[in-house]
Amino acid sequence: MIKKLMIIATSLAVVLILGLAVYLGQTGLIDQATAQEEVEIPFLEAWASSPHADASAEAFVHWNEEDPAEIPVECAKCHSTPGHIDFLGADGSEASVVNEAAPIGSTIECIACHNEVNLAKDTVTMPSGAVIANLGDEARCMECHQGRESTVSVNAAIEEAGVEEDTVSADLSFLNIHYYAAAATKYGALAKGGYEYEGQSYDGNFMHVEQFDTCIECHNPHTLEVQLEACSDCHAGVAAVEDVRDIRMQGSLPDYDGDGDTEEGIYYELDGLRALLYQAIQAYAADVAGTPIVYDSAAYPYFFIDTNTNNEIDADEAAFENRFNAWTPRLLKATYNYQTSIKDPGAYVHGGKYVIQLLTDSLADLNSALSTPVEADVHRIDVGHFAGSEEAFRHWDIEDSGIVPATCTKCHTAQGVPMFLENGATIALPASNGLECETCHSDLQSFDIHEVAEVEFPSGAVINSEDPTVNLCMLCHQGRTSKFTVDGVTEGIDDDTVDENIRFQNIHYFAAGATRFGTEAKGAYEYEGQEYVGYFDHVNAADTCVECHGAHELEVQLETCVDCHEGAEGEDGLRAIRESEDDFDGDGNATEGIAQEIETMQEALYAAMQTYAADQAGTPIIYSPANHPYFFIDTDGNGEVDEGEAVGDNRYATWTPRLLRAAYNYQYSTKDPGAFAHNGLYIIQVLYDSLADLGADVSGMTRP
Repeated sequence: MIKKLMIIATSLAVVLILGLAVYLGQTGLIDQATAQEEVEIPFLEAWASSPHADASAEAFVHWNEEDPAEIPVECAKCHSTPGHIDFLGADGSEASVVNEAAPIGSTIECIACHNEVNLAKDTVTMPSGAVIANLGDEARCMECHQGRESTVSVNAAIEEAGVEEDTVSADLSFLNIHYYAAAATKYGALAKGGYEYEGQSYDGNFMHVEQFDTCIECHNPHTLEVQLEACSDCHAGVAAVEDVRDIRMQGSLPDYDGDGDTEEGIYYELDGLRALLYQAIQAYAADVAGTPIVYDSAAYPYFFIDTNTNNEIDADEAAFENRFNAWTPRLLKATYNYQTSIKDPGAYVHGGKYVIQLLTDSLADLNSALSTPVEADVHRIDVGHFAGSEEAFRHWDIEDSGIVPATCTKCHTAQGVPMFLENGATIALPASNGLECETCHSDLQSFDIHEVAEVEFPSGAVINSEDPTVNLCMLCHQGRTSKFTVDGVTEGIDDDTVDENIRFQNIHYFAAGATRFGTEAKGAYEYEGQEYVGYFDHVNAADTCVECHGAHELEVQLETCVDCHEGAEGEDGLRAIRESEDDFDGDGNATEGIAQEIETMQEALYAAMQTYAADQAGTPIIYSPANHPYFFIDTDGNGEVDEGEAVGDNRYATWTPRLLRAAYNYQYSTKDPGAFAHNGLYIIQVLYDSLADLGADVSGMTRP
C-alpha cells in the first residue's frame, strides 16, 4: 500500500510539474522551447535512455515517409503520445477509441502515462474482448503490451473463409499478434492472446511471487530494464539479462521439449518446442497445403514461399511479393502461435507454461494431418500442484468469473494456505495459476515451510502427525466430508426410505490424509458396531508424505519402494504389493496386490448399489467419476453411462440412507487413487461393510 501511494504521489507531481512547464511556455513567462528544461522533471534521464524515448526507432518513424505522413488511428494509441491521450479520452474526446490519426514526431512521453485518466486506470480490455480488472499501475503498460489479435480473431477469420481445416483458401492470410504482447502472455487463458485449441485448457495469469508480480515490479517503469538485482535474491547466478534464461523453478519439472534435459531454463524449453513446431509447419505446408514455407522474424508479413525448397529463408525470398499464400485454417493457427511465442521475447518469463501449451497443441494439431508426423516426446502439463491449466485451478474461470469462493480458496489458490494459517479462515480470491513457492514456504531464502501444529479434519478430529510436512500436506489432503456429514443428512430417516432432502455427499479429491489416519480421522463412512483400523504405520524411511512422494514432482519415490518390495519399479509393481495372505475380495487369489483386492470389492459394491437402487429405491443408478455430482439416473436401465445421462439435470435424487452410505464409501475409495498404499486395510473394511449393509453376499470375502 505504501509503495502504491508513493507511486501515485510521484505521478501527480509529474503531472503538475509538466503542466506548469507547459503553462509557463504558453504564457511567454519562459521560452516555450526551454520550458521543460527550466523545470526539473523526475526520472527524465532514466526515461530518455529507454525504448519509449527512442525517436529513431521503427516504432515511431515507420510512417514518416508515407502519404499522408501521419500515424493511422489503428496504430496511434501505442505509437504516439497524442494518440494515447486520444485513446484515454484525457484530451476530452471519447474514451477507449482513437478518434483521428496522430501526427508523427512523438514518442511515448511522460504525459502519456502520467495523466489523470491513467492515475485511475485499473481495467484493460484485451483484443479477445476479455476484460482484466482490479489491476494496479500495470494497467498502463498492459494497454499497449497486449497484442492486436487473439483466439477470437483467428476463429473469426477461419469462420469467414468457411473452409475445412486442411483446405487452402485465398480468403485466409497470416494474422500477426504484433510486438511485445507481454500482457497477453502473462494472463494466458484469461486474455486468450494465443490461439487456444478447442477442448484444451490453458494456464491463466502467471503469478510470480508477491513482490514481483506486475510489470513495474519486474521492470524499471522508466528505463524498462529488468530489475536484475531483485531476481538474484531467489535465483542464484543472475547477473545479466541472459542469465534469466537459465532459470527453472521447482514448479516446472517436466521435459517439455523432450530433449532429455530437465535442468535447462524455460527459455530453452520454448526454443526446443519452437524448433519442433517450425519443422511441422514446413512439413505441413509442403505436404498438405502444397506450397513450401519459410519464416523471417524481421520481414513483414513474416511467412514467405520457399521458392528453392531448401527450408531456409534466402535474401530474395523475404519480400512482400513472395508472401506465403497457401493458407489453411490448421496452418494459420499453428503459425499464429509460432509467431506469438517469438514476438514476446520475454515470454519464457511472462507466461512460459502458457506458451508451452500453445506450442505443443499446435505441434499436435499439425502432426494429426501429417502422413509422417514430427517425432517429439513433448510434455504439456505440469505436475498437480503446478498444473495451472487444469480443473483444480481453472474451474472458476467461467462459472464464477475467475473468483474462487471462500470454501475452496484454501486448497485451490496459491494464497489460500498462508491466509488460512494466518487468519484461521479464508475469503473469496481470484483464481490462481497453480500453487506458488509461498503457498508452502514461509521464507523464500531459507525455504522454511509454514508451521502447522495440528490439523482439524471434517469429522472434527484434531490430529498432529508430529511431522510438520505431513501436517502441511494434510491441510488440503483431508477431504471435505466425513461419517458425521453423512449421518447429518440422513438423521431420523429409516434406512430404506427414499427422502428428497437427501443429497449425495462428496469426500472430494485426494483425501490421502484421512485415509492414512483411518478411524482417527473418520473420513470414510464407518458403520455402527464395527471396529476400524487407525493410522497406517509404514517403515521409518517411508512414513511421511514427502518420503514417499517428491515434494515438488509429487511422483512416488519408487527407488525407496524397491528396497523392500521386489518388482516395484513402476506403477504396476507398486499395485502388486501386498503384506497379507488373506483373500479379502473372495476371488480365490491371495497373491494379487492390495490394489487389485480393492478394485474387485469396488466392482462388487457398484453392482450391489445398482441392484439396490433399481429394486429398493425404485430408480436405476449409474456413476461417472469425472462429472459432478457423479451419480446419475440410468434412464435406459442398461447399467452404463450413455450420452446425455451424466448431466446435472439427470442427477440421481432417489436416495435412501443405506444407498447414500454405500455410494459415499464407493466414491471415497475411488477419489484417493493411492488408497491401497495409504491405508488399504481401512478401505477394504469400509467396502466390506458397505456390501454387507446392502445385503450383498460377502460370505467368501474376508474383513481385515
